[in-house]
Amino acid sequence: MNGAEALVQSLLNAGIDTCFANPGTSEMHFVAALDRHPGMRCVLGLFEGVVTGAADGYGRMMDKPAVTLMHCGPGLTNGMANLHNARRANTPVLNLIGDQADSIVAEDPPLTADTTALAQTLSVWTRRSHDPARVAADAMEGLRASLESPGVASLILPSDAAWTEGGQLAPALPPAAPTGPTGLAVDRAAQMLTNGRKTVLLLSNRALREAPLELAGRIAHKTGARLMTLSQIPRLQAGLGRVPIERIPYNVDLSIKALAGTEQIIQIGARTPVNFFAYPGKPNTPMPQGCTCHLVTRPDQDHMAALDAIAQAVGAKTDAPRPDVPDHGPLTGRPTPELLGAAIQQTLPENAIIVDESVSYGRALLPAFWTAAPHDYLHLNGGSIGLGIPMAAGAATACPDRRVVALQADGSALYTLQGLWTQAREGLNVTTIVLSNRSYAILQGEMTAVGATMGAAAHDLFTLDRPAPDWQSLARGFGIPATRAQTIETLITQINRANATPGPSLIELLI
Repeated sequence: MNGAEALVQSLLNAGIDTCFANPGTSEMHFVAALDRHPGMRCVLGLFEGVVTGAADGYGRMMDKPAVTLMHCGPGLTNGMANLHNARRANTPVLNLIGDQADSIVAEDPPLTADTTALAQTLSVWTRRSHDPARVAADAMEGLRASLESPGVASLILPSDAAWTEGGQLAPALPPAAPTGPTGLAVDRAAQMLTNGRKTVLLLSNRALREAPLELAGRIAHKTGARLMTLSQIPRLQAGLGRVPIERIPYNVDLSIKALAGTEQIIQIGARTPVNFFAYPGKPNTPMPQGCTCHLVTRPDQDHMAALDAIAQAVGAKTDAPRPDVPDHGPLTGRPTPELLGAAIQQTLPENAIIVDESVSYGRALLPAFWTAAPHDYLHLNGGSIGLGIPMAAGAATACPDRRVVALQADGSALYTLQGLWTQAREGLNVTTIVLSNRSYAILQGEMTAVGATMGAAAHDLFTLDRPAPDWQSLARGFGIPATRAQTIETLITQINRANATPGPSLIELLI
């Protein structure tokens, strides 16, 4: 067999059976190997940003990587924005990047780029595989790295290493088990939780799953600590019966207000809080001056073990209270964020997946979801917009028996709307709600936050009119049935119809 055949079969043997792809000439032998070694589900994206965003959604839901297939440095570059999001979410992804053959690269053909250097900017592991006998073994090392970190691993595959005979199968390399916290880290956390100071227990990454949240809720209930997460959420298991958690707001003024008075922060799988940007005359972090941070576990460590040890140390045995289901009464009228949250709370199917790229309009939605049916919640992690539609496709590919409800800002949807075609082609169970204010509203807010004055030129850069995108026509052009709603009662009717119908649907909500 050639290098490409050994690679495909070794991936299948390792349990990697999904490939999001946008191939080119350098990947033709890998594509041919898919026919000779069946078993890999291949999902075509019309743009590499769809491919990488879908791999992010798949990896978050499966806790294992899908393969991406991209073409040379320019193809990788097209996909880098959503690989940035995957990196910030600690999502396992294995990139296969076909590249110029080693035999021609010195002659600098047109698509030549420093693909390895590009991949290294966002990968926990990168390698260019020159030897067909080593291609599969290199891929297994990359697979292990993507699971151990977890994060993005990138294998650059020159086309002659793929087509040359001599490929050898390679066994999967089991990732090392995540390490637990040190005893000193646990002891210090327990001391901080019982010293009478205002304390935040800050969780992220896999500490936001149901079982770790349960333990964190007990700790907070016992000690009076405040349970919080960062503004960007990789995957949160929310809904009725699960422990609610506050989110540090994105807005710099609101985040400073939210953490006012905090004296110490205990981090479980979470980075130290920092603002998205610097703002004139404002601090770079929302934490008050003098606030002490204590890191118990990094994103790659065992958060469950850490929380269990801390719970035992402080004697936390009583479950945290759960919020009551609110009685909103009939929901009517023009949309507001509060009404939208209530509408999702009322219509969300059991065990659904919410993909949230609602951006500025959706910042207040999360509290409503705690009394919705139990679900998984995926958010835009790295801040690079254009993730929502592809991530919904990846999550639906990973979990075909679950309904995905995607809350999608209209401006960022235009970055990767080709992902709607992938949803239609694959028959994915996605209900997309496009929040259509026909503007980049987040930039209008940022203009104010940095203290700049908005004039006519700035206004033109932030509005999506002249003409306004017609989302019903766009969706139908990609093969997806679409409707438009201007009131909450109409939206609820359309959501229920979409959720009950197999396959994808799109609703444009005028806000």
